[in-house]
This record gives sequence, C-alpha cells and structure tokens, in this order.
Amino acid sequence: MIRSFRRFWRYLTAALEGTLDELLDPRVQIEQAIGEAKRRHALLAEQAAAVLGNERELDIRINRAATEAARLRASARQALVLADRARANGETTRAAGYEASAAAFAGQLTVVDASVSDLQALREKASAVSRAARRGLEQNAFALQDQLTQRARLLTQLEAAKLQERMADAVRQVTSFAPPGDTPTLATVGERIDRRFARATARGELAADALDARMLDVSRASLDIEAERRLAEIRAAMAAEDGT
Repeated sequence: MIRSFRRFWRYLTAALEGTLDELLDPRVQIEQAIGEAKRRHALLAEQAAAVLGNERELDIRINRAATEAARLRASARQALVLADRARANGETTRAAGYEASAAAFAGQLTVVDASVSDLQALREKASAVSRAARRGLEQNAFALQDQLTQRARLLTQLEAAKLQERMADAVRQVTSFAPPGDTPTLATVGERIDRRFARATARGELAADALDARMLDVSRASLDIEAERRLAEIRAAMAAEDGT
C-alpha cells in the first residue's frame, strides 16, 4: 500500500512538473536565470570590494605606521646627538635628560615597528585573499558574459520556434478539411463550385434533350403533312385516269 502510494505520488509530481513546464514562459525563465546570475555577480563584486578595501586600509595603516616609525627614529637620533653635545659641554644632567628622551623614543619605536610587522603580515594575507577575490570576480564575469551570450542564442531560438509554430498552424489551417469556426476551406469551396457546375450541366443537358424532342416532333409533323399531300396527289391522279 505504501509503495503504491509513493509510486502514485511520484507520478503525480512528475505530471504536475510537466504541466508547469508547459505553462511557464521560456522568455520569463531566461530572464529569471539571467537576473539571478547578475545578482550573484553583484554580491560577489561587493565581497571583492570589501576585500580590496581591507587591503587598501592596511596599506594606509602601514604607511602611517612607517611614517611614525621614521619620526620616532629621527627623534631618538636627535636626542642622542643632543645628549652627546651636552655631555661634551659637561652638562651631565641635561645629557641624562636627552638620553631618557631617546630611550622613550626608542621604546615607542619598538612598539610601532612591531605594529608595522603585524600589519605587513596581515597585508600579505589580505593580498592573497584579494588576488583570489579578483580571480573569482573575473571568472564570474566571464561566466556571466557567457550566460548573456546563451541568453541571446536562446531568445533567437525561441523566436524561431514561435515562427515555426505559427507557420505550422497556418499550414494546418490551409490543409485542414474541417477548420475551426465558420471559415470555409478552399476544398469546401471547390466542392460547392463543382456541385453547382454539375447541376448546371445536367440542367443544360435536360434542356437540350427537350429541344431535340420538340424538333423531332416538328420534323415528324412536316413528314406527315408531306405524306398526306403526296397521297392526295396520287388519289387525284387515279381519279383522272378513271375519268378517261
């Protein structure tokens, strides 16, 4: 029972899908597929833009950190120069202050250099992700272009199929013996003309036969009159002979 129900359900599903496929407009389905492909491409482009933006942001942060490191290095060097001058002038306290400043600059420089190293490591990873995003975007753009080409080809085939269907319908209507509606076919009109021609011919033949019959009657009447005249002449001749 369960197996029969499953079989019936699969049959019903296939039948409904087949009916739905026949009802759906191919042009609408093509546009839906192209629209979905464009939507996916736009989403991928946004993701690639985010990856590229992250890479550009890391570049800005690295450049800014490098500029800060250069400033701190220059400041530490200047503090050491001033410390050496102060020590040369016997100003030990002032020299110690400059050295403390140089040490502070060096400490900050160490932090900034470490930050630059971390940012550069992130930059390398971001660069790899960026290259992958570019390749993916290029491949998807190529696939989208291919789908657009297929769209043009399918639309051309669809128009050709519609034209073929219209031509087939026209040929079927011309050659059909029983077209729908009140429109007569050429075959029907031809049969009517043949029927009228046959009837007219028959009437003509009947009329001709009647005329021949009347002409025959007239000829017979003429012969009868001529025969009676001849008979009268013979009788007159016989009477004349008897009188002599």
